[in-house]
Amino acid sequence: MKLYYHPLSGHSHRAHLFLSLAGVKHELVEMDLAKGAHKHPDFLNLNPFGQVPVLDDNGVIVSDSVGIIVYVARKLGLTDWVPTEPKAAAAVQRWFSVAAGEIFNGPCAARLVTVFGRDFDARRAIASAHGILKLIDGELAGREWIATDRPTAADVALYSYISSAPEGNVDLAPYGHVNAWLRRVEALPGFVPFQKTAIGLAA
Repeated sequence: MKLYYHPLSGHSHRAHLFLSLAGVKHELVEMDLAKGAHKHPDFLNLNPFGQVPVLDDNGVIVSDSVGIIVYVARKLGLTDWVPTEPKAAAAVQRWFSVAAGEIFNGPCAARLVTVFGRDFDARRAIASAHGILKLIDGELAGREWIATDRPTAADVALYSYISSAPEGNVDLAPYGHVNAWLRRVEALPGFVPFQKTAIGLAA
């Protein structure tokens, strides 16, 4: 499998982290976003949205970080990561939706302002980030993992932008359960770190 990615993209890291935690052999192809590689016709043939990550599995093209996770898990039968049992599957899907919604509009958007200069309302994004972090901290108060009693792709989907939230001026200090959960994810076999940027509160 070949993963087109960028080291500062949280969506890319999400896919890379899953492949690594799941022990899936893959090749990384770094895209030079600053030079517009993601808008080149060859790449647009892979993903018309012009976004990373994209997975090329011997000609089967899958874009979207969560889509890549689900594809790989289903192809390889990784039901420990993406369950098929209805209750667990629904729990994981719930947090996939949070990753695409509240996490994107909160810590992800706040970081996009500082790291990539995107034109988002930073104050609103930071406030949204604290709202979802407070909720997640409460969810983790009585459990080690977010969706089930073991690590799943839900934890992977949330990790990248929460761990890098300080880069977007989102302080993680008030969230003890979240911080403990981050350390648990980082202790998993196969963990790969998200490249840091010395900016915001992480400067």
